[in-house]
Amino acid sequence: MNAPPLPVGSADIDAAAAVLAPFAVRTPLLSPPVLSERVGARVFLKPEVLQRTGSFKFRGAFNKLSSIPTSARAGGVVAFSSGNHAQGVAAAAQILNMPATIVMPADAPLSKRERTKGYGAEVVLYDRDREDREAIARGIAGKRGATLVPPYDDPMVIAGQGTVGREIVEDMIALGVEPDIVIVPVSGGGLVAGVATAVKARFPKAMVMSAEPEGFDDHARSLRAGKRQSHEAKGRTICDALMALTPGEITFTINSRLLTKGVTAADADVAAAVAFAFRELKLVVEPGGAVGLAALLAGQIEARGRNVVVVLSGGNVDADLYARLIA
Repeated sequence: MNAPPLPVGSADIDAAAAVLAPFAVRTPLLSPPVLSERVGARVFLKPEVLQRTGSFKFRGAFNKLSSIPTSARAGGVVAFSSGNHAQGVAAAAQILNMPATIVMPADAPLSKRERTKGYGAEVVLYDRDREDREAIARGIAGKRGATLVPPYDDPMVIAGQGTVGREIVEDMIALGVEPDIVIVPVSGGGLVAGVATAVKARFPKAMVMSAEPEGFDDHARSLRAGKRQSHEAKGRTICDALMALTPGEITFTINSRLLTKGVTAADADVAAAVAFAFRELKLVVEPGGAVGLAALLAGQIEARGRNVVVVLSGGNVDADLYARLIA
């Protein structure tokens, strides 16, 4: 029996690419010799740290906001995020002249909160341990007649994030190279769902893997179990952008079909990867954006002799934390 079609397909990503073309940065595909020599593989990096707002999140946010009918834009948008989705939505709303309200955890990095405000958005803080951010956001949206913009569990958001994968595919084809492994940082799963959709459409044998902080391994658990599972972490991770409890419903529908497995990296390995990116690659990568690189450098992936693509998903990190990580 044929499996039902997935919620997002290549055509949706192509359409998103057309919408984003005048506004998003087409980030390069880099292949630093120092990294390839270090792990014994041909490694390519997709540095979304160079994207507008400093992370891939602008892509999905802009694609989603652009899909809102003109008649419904006056009410604005509401989003909930620890920082990168917040900035992506705020920047997209500013471009489209829409009011934006973002519900952010009070312990989110100060730089992310201030940059979100800098794009003209109203920021509403909440207690990550005691309050439900989605409930707060839905309440605000209901009162204001605003459109809720989920961080990952939305087909338009996933299609926008999938343009990362589309660009990877186009650049690999231009180089005449087939990817064996594609590693993507994961929280709710929107980026990896979009990337996997684009990559597997052209390179069906490629192994797409989710990368998470150690302990915050809900995707790895869910992929092994074949159903959505929550992680059991009780504390915090320096990867503040990757702390979702459970994979999204829509994203896991895609990821359960397209992903090979999930890998993890300890905070110490993530810190080392951030420092490596600074010293050797001359790239500023936030901890959550470096978790895939960390897993690769720590030997969590059988990479030797293969063509490996690693997505560096964001570079928004507080200066004080960054200074400690690269010291």
